[in-house]
Amino acid sequence: MSGGDIALVVVATFTAGFLNAAAGGGSLVSFPALVAAGLDPLTANVSNTLALWPGYLSGAASLRSNLRRGVHLRQLCLAAGAGAVVGSVVLLVADSSVFDAVVPFLVLLAAALLAVPSRWLAPARPAGTVDDESVGVRPAALLVVGLGGAYGAYFGGALGVILLAVLSAFVGGELRNLNATKTVLSLLVNTVALVAFVGFAPVDWAVVAIGAPASLVGGLAGGWSSTRIDPRLLRWGIVAYATIAGLVMLFT
Repeated sequence: MSGGDIALVVVATFTAGFLNAAAGGGSLVSFPALVAAGLDPLTANVSNTLALWPGYLSGAASLRSNLRRGVHLRQLCLAAGAGAVVGSVVLLVADSSVFDAVVPFLVLLAAALLAVPSRWLAPARPAGTVDDESVGVRPAALLVVGLGGAYGAYFGGALGVILLAVLSAFVGGELRNLNATKTVLSLLVNTVALVAFVGFAPVDWAVVAIGAPASLVGGLAGGWSSTRIDPRLLRWGIVAYATIAGLVMLFT
């Protein structure tokens, strides 16, 4: 890689780690950047998953004070983990050309989900939310979280956006607590994908070696900032960016 490509990877993965911890959607920054650095979409997706894993870890650690542990968290982790296994298998066995074709639509879907006002889907929520540590979640919520896990393992782009939108719509709770739960689920999904991809999927290890430390620092910074930045600004900024990125991918 050229010096410019290295700088691009560092900036993009740091930013992705920051956004993933602060609100979600960081992969919508780093994935296009890796493609711009010369990686094919499948290799960029897999390498992006591995490079951003330390950022998910540091982000989850920095948000642990906002995490509500209990029945709901265990159920959501089981659903997301099961979905991640399915998504990883599909990515490993599917034709890469199919992946290339659906990527723009996945990005646009992520933007659309986050843009939907959560109050519109409030009737789908159970009586207990992530703020209640003893109440479980409904099967419908577990199903959509499982689908989110499958999506995240298949295509890491906008995983945090998807999970935050799903949790907001089908589970509910205070936004900072939802964000902490989303970060833990994202870490779990990426851990499952990481284990599945190492040795079985195309990885650019130079990109991983450069991007992993940057995403780690970004995750720490994003977790710290998430309690100090208006989450609505981050949310709509990510929606706008994801929409533009998806359209660019679709028409180029």
